[in-house]
Amino acid sequence: MKQKQTAVIFVSVVLVLLLLFGSRMFYVVKPGERAVLFKTLSGELKKDNIISTGLILVAPWNTLNKYDVKEQKAEETMDVLDKNGLMLNVDITVRFNPQYERIGYLHETFGINYVNSLVVPEVRSTVRQVTGRYTAEEIYSTKRTEVEKAIIDETGAILSNNNINMTALLIRSISLPDDIRRAIESKLTREQEALAMRFINERELLEADRKLIEAEGIANYNRTISASLTDRILTQKGIDATLKLAESQNTKVVVVGAGENGLPLILGGNN
Repeated sequence: MKQKQTAVIFVSVVLVLLLLFGSRMFYVVKPGERAVLFKTLSGELKKDNIISTGLILVAPWNTLNKYDVKEQKAEETMDVLDKNGLMLNVDITVRFNPQYERIGYLHETFGINYVNSLVVPEVRSTVRQVTGRYTAEEIYSTKRTEVEKAIIDETGAILSNNNINMTALLIRSISLPDDIRRAIESKLTREQEALAMRFINERELLEADRKLIEAEGIANYNRTISASLTDRILTQKGIDATLKLAESQNTKVVVVGAGENGLPLILGGNN
């Protein structure tokens, strides 16, 4: 009887504990999540013991910290200064995820709220540092690709050193004061027109050179031919042509003198 009462009391205590502490004893780590355990009594954070998916039993006095390790996104709109102190507005999107095997170290340094304490501040800081090296015109047009690459490289390096993988960083837009933007666009238009005109001029010069070379070649050819056509050569050419005509079966030959060096003439033909 006494043993039965003891068993009933034990079961009752267990049920009470489950009701009171069940939510702090049983955890489900879902796909796309990882967890790290903090032992309250010893003050130990199990940084290198990363808990994967499944049902986890944890002593009620300990704490299980779960992290979403899927790709996440943060968007920021900020005012920055260019090299000359001109104000620009920049829209940034950054995609990232915690490094699976390093969430214990991430938790120790920045905690669950690492997005607001690490990712966003570092992105904003790097964007300001990079844009401060360039003029508004360079950022807006001529060196935009270079500016974007510098922001991506420097932000990625900082986050990686703090246990974050940055998968992408996009500059959605760069806005300037209207008068500055119009001045830059006008300048770029004039530069493009000047480049187009330079191309046309260079093309015309090349065409003129080509025609000059062609004319010189034709003139040289004509001079060469003229120098080689002596009276004897012309007479011989005429005789050769006459002989070929005389050999034709449909031709009757009549030779008529045309002076001392005149060529023969061929008259008549068979019907």
